[in-house]
Amino acid sequence: MQFPDAIKYTKDHEWLKLEGNVATVGITEFAQRELGDIVFVDINTVGKALGANEIFGTVEAVKTVSDLYLPVAGTVNEVNAELEGNPEFVNQDPYGKGWMIKMTVDNPAEVDALLDAAGYKAVIGE
Repeated sequence: MQFPDAIKYTKDHEWLKLEGNVATVGITEFAQRELGDIVFVDINTVGKALGANEIFGTVEAVKTVSDLYLPVAGTVNEVNAELEGNPEFVNQDPYGKGWMIKMTVDNPAEVDALLDAAGYKAVIGE
């Protein structure tokens, strides 16, 4: 499994890559493997300001539906439109084409409190 060092992770298996005060968010390779084949991504929070750990959408796999949690407080700006017709991108490339949202982060310092790659590996027992 991949654990890119340039991103931060949550215990809920989301990842976040911060560039300035804009973050790209998705689910980790571990999460997509646990869920299985992703068949639908439902995110209808564009334009909404949400707190850290609030639900920003759901991801549906063949056997289950899982909530998606915002890693830090901010406003959802954009949803990856390619996922509408290609939800399998989450399985194929979770840190690239499978990204889910872009958001404006309220307090970039909150990102520092998230897990680094080594911390996330410890959470999932790698």
